[in-house]
Amino acid sequence: MRLPTSGRAAVAGVALLSSFTIWAPTSTAAPDPTVDAEGIREALLDATAQGAPGAMARYDGPEGTVTEEAGERSLDTGLPMDTDHRFRVGSVTKTFTAVVLLQLIGEGAADLDDPVNAHLPGLLPDDRITLRHILSHRSGLWDYSNDMFAQTVPGFEAVRDKVFTLQELVDLSLTQPLTVEPGSAYAYSNANFVVAGILIEHLTGQSLNEAYQERVITPLGLADTGYVHPDPALPGPHIDGHLTPDEADAPLVDSTEQTVSWAQSAGALYSTPADLNRFLTALLDGELLGPDELDAMLTMAPTDTTGTRFYGLGLRRYDLSCELSVYGHTGTVQGYYTYAFTTEDGDRSLTATANASNNGTVNTALGNTLEAAFCDPEEPPTAPRFTPQSEPDLPPEQARE
Repeated sequence: MRLPTSGRAAVAGVALLSSFTIWAPTSTAAPDPTVDAEGIREALLDATAQGAPGAMARYDGPEGTVTEEAGERSLDTGLPMDTDHRFRVGSVTKTFTAVVLLQLIGEGAADLDDPVNAHLPGLLPDDRITLRHILSHRSGLWDYSNDMFAQTVPGFEAVRDKVFTLQELVDLSLTQPLTVEPGSAYAYSNANFVVAGILIEHLTGQSLNEAYQERVITPLGLADTGYVHPDPALPGPHIDGHLTPDEADAPLVDSTEQTVSWAQSAGALYSTPADLNRFLTALLDGELLGPDELDAMLTMAPTDTTGTRFYGLGLRRYDLSCELSVYGHTGTVQGYYTYAFTTEDGDRSLTATANASNNGTVNTALGNTLEAAFCDPEEPPTAPRFTPQSEPDLPPEQARE
């Protein structure tokens, strides 16, 4: 099993739109020629040009590591982005949550096709909704965040310091009818992974924090990953988050401190690029799940009509122009956009993040790191270039074009 490499050197005198590449080779072989470091750098610079104070990325592959950084980790401070610093990963949390629940399924505590209500009687209004539906966004549960963040900054400020119970979030979802018949269609909803969080606590008798730590974070040695609910502070060295108001030309709002209680098991983890790459490598390499559970997680269905975007169980698949599929998740939480993806064998991984949200052009620019990281720039594409789009981790107002 290959471990992600390190060896990042200190660089002084970083300007606002600085960027640099550092390779930490694991052997005497040349760095992986398929990685377009310049393309990654250009994508990050584009994200800062579109309004993010900063952006950064880390790629880990068989031949070594490349890191790229642009801009500031906190607006108007002159402090450079730093790939060793922590940030809120948003909906990348869903992959961690799915792994924990699938581990429990592998241990016989539940079955994917069990109705949720068989374990949590009366929680949901329809006995047809199964654990598989929850993890694949096919339950039809209304996404309560649509109403919560209909106005971006006022919505955020209303919940910034609020602490919800998981049951309260489910209750918010149930104020609206199901959006689709259970199992009939993909309909992304944070409520699904709130239910998954309730199931985890019920089946383990542990808090979510304890379950993540015991089952994923500690076994993988993810020293810079954690679950900080309801404490609003990000612990340790971290990247500040910035929320873009709906009003044109309005100043960014510092959103670093927040409980993220509105998301919890749907989006409240923090991490670093190195830790997320390690997590995805371990997941696809079979370290975290048994073969049956991993196969179920990787069983994908399309989420739109592009033929390039798919969803399994807490896991996205994107099909790139070089006919390579990458697996992982996007993350949107107030102040941060994240892309964390790996190849099917877990051998090549990329995590990229920008410290501004509610700006779809930033999100799209950041997503352009995927083609640069995984497709050889010297080889002509065999399919149309993958075009990042704002994924529905939050409603459109939170990830607008």
